[in-house]
Amino acid sequence: MTTADKILSNDEQLSQRLERRSRPLVFTNGCFDILHRGHVTYLEEAAALGKTLLVAVNSDASIAKLDKGENRPINPLHDRMALLAALGFVDLVIGFDAQTPIDLIHRARPEHLVKGGDWPVDQIVGAGLVEGYGGQIHSIPIRYPRSTSALLTRIRRNKSNHRVGAQPDEPESSCSSNSACLLNTTHAADE
Repeated sequence: MTTADKILSNDEQLSQRLERRSRPLVFTNGCFDILHRGHVTYLEEAAALGKTLLVAVNSDASIAKLDKGENRPINPLHDRMALLAALGFVDLVIGFDAQTPIDLIHRARPEHLVKGGDWPVDQIVGAGLVEGYGGQIHSIPIRYPRSTSALLTRIRRNKSNHRVGAQPDEPESSCSSNSACLLNTTHAADE
């Protein structure tokens, strides 16, 4: 399947593709404005929970309403969806305009609903719905605490004093425990 084949543009395509895809279905969502290591790790772990990974991506308009910061999103929806679809473990990608993906969750009826570890299970949109029909909710621990907002701040700060070969001022790290990651992130895997 090509990258373009993975990108869905409407509910009818979603229904048709889901009929042909293997279950269990894993559903996750987010902005994915600037794809980073935290996103990729979390999505790969999500994909391992089932046979098909569906990623719902906030539209440009819905990101603007989420108060992600000035001039967001950086990348338009179709670019963000193309990057996600290019990942081998992502099976389907669809955009959504609403503030939450609850309508998509209702239509897709995933067996697994997934968010990053900065989202407590009881705050994951659609958790009650999915649990109601026997599905499972997962808050995947953050392995690499990255955030698009923090990355943009660093880019803007370093823009004027960039040096060739300079090392980033943020050291590589991974979390020894989920609580340590939670102290340093605010829905980071979702940005």
